[in-house]
Amino acid sequence: MQKGKTPVTLYLLLVLVMASWGLNVTATKILVAHFPPITMTAFRIFTAAIVVFIFLIAIGKFRLPTRRELGYIVAGSLFNIFIHHYFLASGLTMTSGTNGGLILGIGPVLTAILAVIFLREAISAGQLIGLVAGLLGVSIVVLTGGQGLSGISLGDIYVFIAILSQCFSFIIIKRIAGTLDTRLMTAYMLLIGSVLLFFTSLIKEPDGLAQMSGHSVSMWALFLVSAVCATAFGNLIYNFAVGQIGPSKTAIFMNLNPFFSLIGAALFLNEQISWMQILGFILIIIGVVLGSGALTELLRTRNKVRDPEKILDE
Repeated sequence: MQKGKTPVTLYLLLVLVMASWGLNVTATKILVAHFPPITMTAFRIFTAAIVVFIFLIAIGKFRLPTRRELGYIVAGSLFNIFIHHYFLASGLTMTSGTNGGLILGIGPVLTAILAVIFLREAISAGQLIGLVAGLLGVSIVVLTGGQGLSGISLGDIYVFIAILSQCFSFIIIKRIAGTLDTRLMTAYMLLIGSVLLFFTSLIKEPDGLAQMSGHSVSMWALFLVSAVCATAFGNLIYNFAVGQIGPSKTAIFMNLNPFFSLIGAALFLNEQISWMQILGFILIIIGVVLGSGALTELLRTRNKVRDPEKILDE
């Protein structure tokens, strides 16, 4: 891949990842109604780690990390897996869906701010417009579909800690991406994070292991789909994109989560989608196209097709 250029396929893969994450919200709502949340999450992430390790061994990318790389991996595990999932699971039980959705919606903005501070990334005018449009779109989608905005609560603080820790983990991933394959880092992060969550579940959910048994085949099938598609390959592709195009541009795609979440809720939970939410979806898509740089890449690809000599020149 040439520096400064990103294959359109990577953007399409990120859209698919957001689809899997958005639909996984519906799957998670179903799973936590049958499994203990923290214990189930630990097992789901551990399953994802095994899948990613098998994939990396198959393509010849597995190796042991150096001592320096291990430090980044442990830090990434703490922020991306343990702190994020623990505070998100706890916070969403103590706040409204509207508040939680709005706080999660500031993820791309937080990531962009952290990228400027720690990575000295420059924010273009198009990217800034995309960030604002995406945030506005997420706000419309969440506010018109929720139970109304409520006052700040401890749950809101927990959700903010969850999204802030995840955004900071993207900075850590980008910092080490030059020497450590982000796909390999993802595997180690999932493994270490799942172990930390498991020991936490032993304290928070003493009967968690016992409650994991006795469920239907269809419920375990949903668990595996969530673990493999959303957690394993979702994190694998997303973290790879962070290393390729940077955390702020990749995070723009997170705005698509509410879009696919509502589609999942409409398809499987019989929830209604309003016209205002459709307007929000349009703003989200505009924000993603402008903020991620996808429009520039699409125009560049289109110009290459029209003028084949440009391909030879490059």
